[in-house]
Amino acid sequence: MSNLFQKTSSNWARYDKYEWKEDKEGTLYITPSPDAKVSLYNPLKDSEQMVLKAVNLGLMCMDKNNTQECLQNAIMDFVTGYGLLGFMTALPTTPDFITYHAVYLPKNHFIKEESMTTEKYLSYFFPFDKIDFVKKGMESSWRTDDVQMMALIMTMKNKPQAVMMSFQKEYAERYDWLVTLFKDWTFTFMSSFLYYQDFDMLDDMQKQLYRQGMAAFGGIAPTYHIELLERPTIVWDFHSLLWKCLCCLQTQQRILQWQMQEPV
Repeated sequence: MSNLFQKTSSNWARYDKYEWKEDKEGTLYITPSPDAKVSLYNPLKDSEQMVLKAVNLGLMCMDKNNTQECLQNAIMDFVTGYGLLGFMTALPTTPDFITYHAVYLPKNHFIKEESMTTEKYLSYFFPFDKIDFVKKGMESSWRTDDVQMMALIMTMKNKPQAVMMSFQKEYAERYDWLVTLFKDWTFTFMSSFLYYQDFDMLDDMQKQLYRQGMAAFGGIAPTYHIELLERPTIVWDFHSLLWKCLCCLQTQQRILQWQMQEPV
């Protein structure tokens, strides 16, 4: 497949070390290590490799013969390579949710409530150490003393405040959510291939199941703008790695569809 993103730019942050931690209820999270260092990179530069790793990881999560230790190691490898996925900004109806009176959520596999206070929502992603965040109505304030974070904020100052907060060392994402998401991604990606490969053998109910699977993801549609760098460059305005990766998955999915529908 040709790399459709080779002329694009979209920065994301990742740490060089992550660790697993359990909260008081025994829920397992992955979070940056206390001594980890943050850096910026362009995940779209190697989008095909990211898609391949995500799909393979999803297949591993579907295989009941794989142990939790095996899956944790595979997820750690993915996160170390690409960073945490940014559930916090991907799930709400807008990545600017902090500027609203409350957080509003479309239907998803992770949080059943349709709305909640900002403080309660943030508690899903900061389960260990509280951050210096205060909200009164639509007004909010957030402070950090981390020098690395201050530099990152200056570099990515046009991002929503919540995106910056998701790059803090205190930010964490749940293991079970990651497993569910990688399974969903793989099902979505593989549905295209299997749908057209087995089309003549599928009954109407099976076809409908595949169609529903391929249309399962809604959410925030990423926007883009064009910058005049050395050459005109498309800059995708993603607010989570989750949507960056999903966009790449769906693009490669459509390429498969076109290829399989071409006459021999």
